[in-house]
Order: sequence, then C-alpha cells, then structure tokens
Amino acid sequence: MKRFDRLKDIQRLDPERDFLEIYRITATYEFPWDITRALELALYRTYAVPSIGRLLAETAELTDRSQKRYDDTALLLDTVVEHGFDSEPGRTAIRRINRMHNSFDIGNDDMRYVLCTFVVTPKRWLDAYGWRRLSDHELRACAAYYRTLGAHMGIKDLPQTYEDFEHTLDTYEEAHFGWDEGARSVSDATLELMASWYPRPLAPLVRGASLALLDDSLLRAFRYARPSAAARSLTRGALRLRARAVRLLPPRTEPHYARQNPEIKGYPDGYEVAALGTFPTPGVGGCPVGHLRRPDAQAR
Repeated sequence: MKRFDRLKDIQRLDPERDFLEIYRITATYEFPWDITRALELALYRTYAVPSIGRLLAETAELTDRSQKRYDDTALLLDTVVEHGFDSEPGRTAIRRINRMHNSFDIGNDDMRYVLCTFVVTPKRWLDAYGWRRLSDHELRACAAYYRTLGAHMGIKDLPQTYEDFEHTLDTYEEAHFGWDEGARSVSDATLELMASWYPRPLAPLVRGASLALLDDSLLRAFRYARPSAAARSLTRGALRLRARAVRLLPPRTEPHYARQNPEIKGYPDGYEVAALGTFPTPGVGGCPVGHLRRPDAQAR
C-alpha cells in the first residue's frame, strides 16, 4: 500500500452514506496523532466561553480530577468511532454522555458550539500541521458524523455542512469568548495535565509550547501573555517538520484508537464503557434518543 492509497479508497465512498467508515479511516489510519491533538485543542477552546468554562470549574472535574476527565472523555468518544452508533458499546457511550450532560442546565447553543469545535478544529489543525489536508470527501463525512452524534445527543438546529459548522463556531466565539476566573482555573489545570505526561524537567517547555499553539483570541480570553514570536515559530515549525517526516513514512497498517494513546493513564487493567464518567443523582438526566434495549457494559 502506498501513502495516498487510503485517500483513493475514501474518494470511492459516499460521504453521506459511508461517513462512519470514512471518518474511522481518517481518524485511526491517516491522522490518529493529529486528530488526538486537535480534539484536545477543540475541548480546550470551549473553556473560553464563560458559561462553559465556569460550569466545568464548578463541577471540579477538570481541576481536581483532570486525568480521569480526560480519559473518560476520550474513551467515550472513541467508543463511538470504533464501534459505531448502532452497536451496543456505541449506544452505551452515548447514553453515558447524555446522562452526564443532562444532569446540568446546559443550553442548546453551548452544546452545538462544542460539537462545532470537533468538526472545525481538526480541519484547521491539519491545514497547518498535517502531512496532507483533508479532502472534500473527508470534510463532508466529518460533518455527517458529527451531525449524527449531535442528533443522538438531542442537540437542535444542527449545522448541515462543514461550512455551516465553521460559520457557527466563528460567530459563536466572536460573540461569547471572554474572561472568567473559573474558566482560567480549568485552563491552567489542563495545561498542567498535559505537562504531567512528560518528564518533570520538560514541564515548563511543554506548557510554553502549548501556549505557543493558542491563537490570540484564546490568549486574550484567559489573559495569558502572548508568547514570543520565537516560541511560536519554533513550536509550529517543529510540528510542520513532523508532518514532512510523517508524509515520507509508509501508511499505517493497523488502526490506532484513542484508547491506545499513552496519555490515557487511568485504566491500566481495562475499563467498562458503562462505568466511564460521572454518575448524576438518580432521576436526573437521561438519554434524549430512544433505544430498543439497554446494552450491557463492554469491558476492555
């Protein structure tokens, strides 16, 4: 298999009908490392909306239990990618996501914005740092995948095309990005978490590199000092050099899922999808989409 053969396979598929297969190839064969980094940045962006960042600070999930929150979020989303929406593990993961979200008063606009970050941020990351850019087929499949996920989460007025997702994200950020003390604490905790994945002497370097990747709108919202031009150039240049190196490598022969990432540290002995996340007060929340039967827990 040659470097661009999977892209040729993708282009033979229908992005509206085969969106799960296309998205799975893109995320687990073509760009697993990049998609992971981009989704981390996508969730991080949401903290800059005060209503989101403040709620996350109040729950303390990202300040007191940041590694568990990171693990659970990645594993729940990954379960749907790996097994699909109609599988027992996929339904279990979506039910867990919905049960947690529905235990809080989260507005539809905020939920839709978070969904938009999952579509737009990976595309922009790959434009800047990927070994190739996403094709039109992949963008259409990504939009269809997250439209489907959004429908399963009960989100209303979903964007339809990639361009719709992008417009919704940009206008929402322009209107809502702003300072909040709780959101800043969540941001600081996230930066500390990412630094903790590396040897302690590298922690300041990792934090500096992370800040160098943030755009000015995020830096202003969290009131971080703007990194130097040299720091930004070195960090972004290193990622572009990595992309050139990856482009020369042979294509991946096995899929790589988020559950295989070294950053997932909380479940060395495996996990059950039904046990991931937090458990709100009984009688509060629930799944807005009906299912035929309750799936059993899926062990890893």
